[in-house]
Amino acid sequence: MAPRDSKAEVRQLLHELCVDLGFCLPPQEQRRLEQAPPADADSFTYAVYEAEGMDPGVHDQLRRQVRERIDRHMRRWDALEGADRPDDEPGGHHGRHLADGDGTAG
Repeated sequence: MAPRDSKAEVRQLLHELCVDLGFCLPPQEQRRLEQAPPADADSFTYAVYEAEGMDPGVHDQLRRQVRERIDRHMRRWDALEGADRPDDEPGGHHGRHLADGDGTAG
């Protein structure tokens, strides 16, 4: 199976956030998130709001939509990561580090 490309996964998520929800981050912020994506949906949501220069506490419904989209992507990443592991190797989303693309800290 081909190795995961976590940067491409983050790029796809950021593209969807831009096209679907209007969160079109500057290129340097996109690169920052591709290089070191936050490890959980709440942190990623906060990072997107921070990069956009917005207060996440102002628009609750929009924040929930952004977080839901991020969470959906992260769950898919977890599923892909689990499919890449041998059955006897420990896994799970709690130890996931997307920056490497291989599930190891790094």
